[in-house]
Amino acid sequence: MSAPVLGRAAGTGPLAADPDLGAGHLEPVAVGRAHRHLVTKALAEFSHERLLTPEPAPGPAPGPADALGRTWWELGTPAGSRYRFAARVLPLEHWDVDPATVSRTVDGLPAPLDVLALVDELQPLLGLPDRLLGTYLEELSATLAGAAWKLHHRRADARALARADLQTVERSMTEGHPAFVANNGRIGFGVSDAAAYAPEAGAPVRLVWVAARREHTHLACGAGVDERSLYASQLGPGQLGRFADRLRGLGLDPADYLYVPVHPWQWEHRVAVTFAADLGRRDLVPVGTGEDRYQAQQSIRTFFDLDRPDRHYVKTALAVQNMGFLRGLSPAYMRATPAINDWVAGVVAGDPELGGSGFAVLRELASVGYTGDAYHRTAGRGTRSPYQRMVAALWRESPVPRLAPDERAMTMAALLHRDAEGRSLVGALVAGSGLPARAWFERYLDAYLRPVVHCLLAHDLAFMPHGENVILVLRGDVPSRALMKDVGEEVAVFGDRPLPGGVERVRVDYDDEVRLLSVFTDVFDGFLRHLVAVLDGDGLLDAGAAWRTVAACLAAHRDLHPALHRRFDLFTPRFRHSCLNRLQLRDTLQMVDLADQASSLQFAGTLANPVAPHRPDGA
Repeated sequence: MSAPVLGRAAGTGPLAADPDLGAGHLEPVAVGRAHRHLVTKALAEFSHERLLTPEPAPGPAPGPADALGRTWWELGTPAGSRYRFAARVLPLEHWDVDPATVSRTVDGLPAPLDVLALVDELQPLLGLPDRLLGTYLEELSATLAGAAWKLHHRRADARALARADLQTVERSMTEGHPAFVANNGRIGFGVSDAAAYAPEAGAPVRLVWVAARREHTHLACGAGVDERSLYASQLGPGQLGRFADRLRGLGLDPADYLYVPVHPWQWEHRVAVTFAADLGRRDLVPVGTGEDRYQAQQSIRTFFDLDRPDRHYVKTALAVQNMGFLRGLSPAYMRATPAINDWVAGVVAGDPELGGSGFAVLRELASVGYTGDAYHRTAGRGTRSPYQRMVAALWRESPVPRLAPDERAMTMAALLHRDAEGRSLVGALVAGSGLPARAWFERYLDAYLRPVVHCLLAHDLAFMPHGENVILVLRGDVPSRALMKDVGEEVAVFGDRPLPGGVERVRVDYDDEVRLLSVFTDVFDGFLRHLVAVLDGDGLLDAGAAWRTVAACLAAHRDLHPALHRRFDLFTPRFRHSCLNRLQLRDTLQMVDLADQASSLQFAGTLANPVAPHRPDGA
């Protein structure tokens, strides 16, 4: 349990009076539904990545395809169990599996669905090493527990959620990354930690603040920001005065320190233990908790200020294992983050096409990191470890000051959300907009796809534009523009265009085929594949018409910028099939080398490009 200073009682807190000890959601109905959801997703995504090869099976009368166009399939496992389900296979080999139809037999007898048993049965096909099986199963178990918690506690109607504010939507999401099966690992969180800090819990959090000795700490600020203005705007004179009084009371000079926001879990489990020597030397000094209440975002270690929404997001180091990474922050790596964000924001703001669309980036304005510990002293011998990524933070612009009175913001991940009754949020938006579904989808593509493509073709600039990294701005229920975030860690610049010295880190040297994967993999396969399935499944816009609309968006951009398309063919018949679960299954502890991500990619042949049949004349 956390110490009382963090606002969570020790020994006599909520769990002490709870006979379920915080595990009331782990009951048969919720866990059974969570197993069904995850088994369905595993069958769908592992088949999409060609790890599994389901075989056609006879279906119920009147024939192999039912009224919804679903075909019956069977899958035998090396362990001898068999799975049977109905599914449609949409463009991009997207397996739209009906959860209600999934069944399992063992030795010919009906057996309950169990996602952990499924992975065990499929291990020889998944390429999951024995030494990492336990870690993957633990991440999967945590994902199962999180799904059960959401099923047990969350009943938000998608129709109401479609009109909710940014933070209500953020905490109401029931699915993490749409492709990863084990997408909610959080290894290190206990049940009370999840209740206090998980995004879906939506519990207000007050951050811990630590003073770090200036000579061992680096603060980097972007354009228009300096140390004084940063702390004044994000903490205010009252808190700054209290922090300074705390230092003076210990006989320390506040001028010798910088302030670092710390996740409460990180303070209790890492900083106050792993950095005991630094605290003993007064190189790190706890100065108290912040006044403002924050809410964890879907990315778990990033916080939004509930009390003053105009203040910046705060992204903290968090040493929990989640989706193939320990979620720390490297002081050395982040040193260039504000400069990278300034440069990217300048490129975007200076382009008339992007400016006309309203596309912009939420800048990471400042970063701070402490390096005076023993773990960093070993770095001189070439040692790299997670312990070097545990005391650091950054500040990112909030979208709220950028909104006009008639605008509201929503995470793009919400477009894939279904509520407990199966209603889709995007369906509610389309209904509320008064537009035909195709017209609504066109507006969305103009706000999201077109600027992402333009950045790549005009500026050799690629983002990681998945749902959690994009904030959609809506007027009414219609997307009008997109704001990109998480720029410092995930942006890439191709080619040899001149870059400022501090920005050189983001340059990568890949061939044109890999460059285009930033559209084909990250946008087409990583997001639009899932959104098209929702639109099709709800009867709003069939998959063929949806991909024709995508093609029309690309063609319209080509008509205005023909020179940009001469080198790159977005209508190529096929592209390489880059697979995300294969990455995690190969190494559950570190999926990719962040310094050379392309070298880590896992491919499974090629996919048919769904816009290729709609190639415009002359393209």
